[in-house]
Amino acid sequence: MTDLTYTPPKVWTWDAENGGQWAKTNRPISGPTHDKELPRGQHPFQLYSLGTPNGQKVTIMFEELLAAGIGEAEYDAWLISIGDGDQFGSGFVSINPNSKIPALLDCSGDEPIRIFESGAILVHLAEKFGKFLPTEPAARAECMSWLMWQMSTAPVIGGGFGHFYAYAPEKYEYPINRYAMETKRIFDVADRRLAENRYLAGDEYTIADIATYGWFGAFLRGDAYDDGATFLDIPSYKNVVRWGEEVGNRKGVRRGRIVNRTNEGCVRERHSATDIDAVLSA
Repeated sequence: MTDLTYTPPKVWTWDAENGGQWAKTNRPISGPTHDKELPRGQHPFQLYSLGTPNGQKVTIMFEELLAAGIGEAEYDAWLISIGDGDQFGSGFVSINPNSKIPALLDCSGDEPIRIFESGAILVHLAEKFGKFLPTEPAARAECMSWLMWQMSTAPVIGGGFGHFYAYAPEKYEYPINRYAMETKRIFDVADRRLAENRYLAGDEYTIADIATYGWFGAFLRGDAYDDGATFLDIPSYKNVVRWGEEVGNRKGVRRGRIVNRTNEGCVRERHSATDIDAVLSA
């Protein structure tokens, strides 16, 4: 049991045995821990990811593009097992020096382009294919604002609320209260916005909705953090619930959110549309 009277030392040092179940997947330095090349498929885009909320953003985006008839958006989605430290392999670090999923290689041109951070990947794909990102300046600014808002909320919801409510080795009232309050405030921001708009950026479905659904969808489905939805009273955010039902029923969302997951009814890796078709038709 952690000492409740803990006093921080003058200089902090890392202890790999502390920090709960995720301690061995995090460290205070960057760079690879081992040599490991990444596999490469035949499609124009090579995605190295895991079906976490951040990973789902990108697979949903790809499936939305394919559902819109853009065949050039075909992709291979390779599983990166963060529990096994795949994100610290030399091949992965060469694409994302931050060792976080998702990471993408765009191999559609003469030379591969690396893109890391889920928001950057969404913008790259939206601009490349001219979908889900408005071009009119005011509408684009609104969309980008809500996208960056979502990116800023993820550490609060995941590393904050999710960690202290579900993953920390001991439960303490102060951090749980602190991050529950912040997470509820985030949902309230979205709820007020969606009371006046069909989607986050306005009347048009955009990458802001795709990014936000990756995180909000888990709460709306009751999948997040040991029933964190009940604890936070997520059903009370009626406009978010309405939005989530509409977004969640989209073909691209239904397909994309099950990729790079090992749960029953999901797809560990995606290399063709039939990989998802087989699961959804089972």
